[in-house]
Amino acid sequence: MFVCVHNSGRSQIAEAFFNQLTKGKAVAISAGTQPAAQINSTAVTAMREVSMEIGGQKPKLLTPGMLESADRVITMGCSTAEVCPAIFVPTDDWDLDNPEGKPIEEVRQIRDKIKARVEGLLEGLL
Repeated sequence: MFVCVHNSGRSQIAEAFFNQLTKGKAVAISAGTQPAAQINSTAVTAMREVSMEIGGQKPKLLTPGMLESADRVITMGCSTAEVCPAIFVPTDDWDLDNPEGKPIEEVRQIRDKIKARVEGLLEGLL
């Protein structure tokens, strides 16, 4: 499970990379503590550049049930209780910049960091 505040950028990117790279051997979901109304359009553009579509996704509210069913929770730079109450379960925090309001060049860098971290995570899982 990938969690960020708005579930509109980082966690959606991580979910997409994870699910593509595992080819059905494992499944990730993402959610947010304060979900946005829609996916970050710059994140959608950055993912389309690598032939991945997240534009049809909807930000989801993180629920206790999601946390209970997760084998692992990774927060995306929201490691303070005031912002991300998901830290009350065992988590890893990837401390990534939020792509909201950033130019496409910076969102590409965030996307690439997320992909590298997902690949590293999968090396330990599969």
